[in-house]
Amino acid sequence: MSTKAIQQALVARGFSVGPKGADGRLGRATTRAIKAFQVAHGLSPDGKVGTLTRAALFPHTVPKRMDDLPLFEPARAEVRASGERWPRQRDCMAFYGGVGLHQVKVKLPFAMRLAWDKGTPIRAISLHEKVADSAGRAFERIADAYDEAARKKLGLDLFGGSLNVRKMRGGSSYSMHSWGIAIDFDPERNQLAWGGEKARLAKPDAETFWKIWEDEGWVSLGRARDMDWMHVQAARLS
Repeated sequence: MSTKAIQQALVARGFSVGPKGADGRLGRATTRAIKAFQVAHGLSPDGKVGTLTRAALFPHTVPKRMDDLPLFEPARAEVRASGERWPRQRDCMAFYGGVGLHQVKVKLPFAMRLAWDKGTPIRAISLHEKVADSAGRAFERIADAYDEAARKKLGLDLFGGSLNVRKMRGGSSYSMHSWGIAIDFDPERNQLAWGGEKARLAKPDAETFWKIWEDEGWVSLGRARDMDWMHVQAARLS
């Protein structure tokens, strides 16, 4: 993509690239806009338009999976005919549509910080429109259940990412983050391979936090598989 196309995409999403607008020059204002966009989308804010940032800026360019899956269906009620809110992982393309699409901003009821740059505040996160209301309710309940000191102690104020178009580690299927239906909290203290004996969010004082998400039908990989305790997703494992 050209610099001008990148600038136009940023401006269209509300990120200023400077007083001259989309002039095709990669100046400081454009780099700042790229970083701000990356922070808002849970990407590493390096100011470069690499594969993941390009996919988030230009989601229509992301290739679809090669298997024969139905096209995106219009938004519908959260609770499906089966009585389940969310699809199985293998059905996410059918239920949520193409990766990186149909995103909305969910305002947070309490201040969060970017996990890998704790001086960067996070006021809203990008999530799929079908899960946005559910996540909003969960965050409101978390704010009621844990005060600021308790959130900081548990790491609930450390945002580790939501929308991030990428493949699963070691696999060919898309990560649940690719649809903006997964959220990570405090990745440093809840690393992918850690089990409950090490992960911070496996401790008893996090029980209410997980119960809030589970009441909305979201799945904790930590509680289901004793790994990746940072992660909660709006997709069933089976």
